[in-house]
Amino acid sequence: MSFGYPNLRPHDEGNHVIDLPKNSYGIPDTMTTGFRHAKDGIHQSHPLEYSEKHWMSNKEAMDLAMLRNMQGIHMPLRLKMEQTIASKMQRLPCLASSNIMLDTLTGRNTTVDFEDVFNVCDEAEVLGHPHVLTSVKY
Repeated sequence: MSFGYPNLRPHDEGNHVIDLPKNSYGIPDTMTTGFRHAKDGIHQSHPLEYSEKHWMSNKEAMDLAMLRNMQGIHMPLRLKMEQTIASKMQRLPCLASSNIMLDTLTGRNTTVDFEDVFNVCDEAEVLGHPHVLTSVKY
């Protein structure tokens, strides 16, 4: 009995065949093609990498399925509607938006991720001209 919940096991969609460029001896030739070309054929290095990469979307699907089973179809629809509205709220293009409302609705405000520490838009060295950015966006 599944109750409409998504499967927790990793799917086979993430498993890819590793296809490296080979030389006449049948082995990858990194001396002539370099390490970048050796990495081009590798998509997944571990079976759990696909599952971990899509962890947030799997968690969201599971949460929405539980909400649908407990409270009815209106609650997941309302939550997705609120998330869509919150994702459209932004400041002017020259100012960085914190998206705190969207983070609160999705539950990301209780975690610290890589994006929270590094690559913060507020600490960018280059800031565009406000009038040009606004005319391009609108």
